[in-house]
Amino acid sequence: MKKLFVGNLPFTVTEERVRELFTEFGEIQSVTIPTDRETGKSRGFAFVEMTNDDDAEKAIAGVNGKREGGRALNVNEARPKEAGGGGGGHRGGGRGGYRY
Repeated sequence: MKKLFVGNLPFTVTEERVRELFTEFGEIQSVTIPTDRETGKSRGFAFVEMTNDDDAEKAIAGVNGKREGGRALNVNEARPKEAGGGGGGHRGGGRGGYRY
């Protein structure tokens, strides 16, 4: 299974629309669109987990640079968040243990 980072999404994008963008390339395990804790609005990016690594590579090639809502999407493999990333308290960093 491979987790993809999808950046530069319109803030109005839905999970259903993200699924539509990736379904043609293979089976999707999950889609997560992080939201701002205070406003509940999308943060402009998503994570897509695909069950097959080859399909994930095809999805990166097929969706990266594609325009959605007037914005060119940025798609690449999500990298695990590095341990001990500094900073104090609950500030910064993405949710789900992945950085973008």
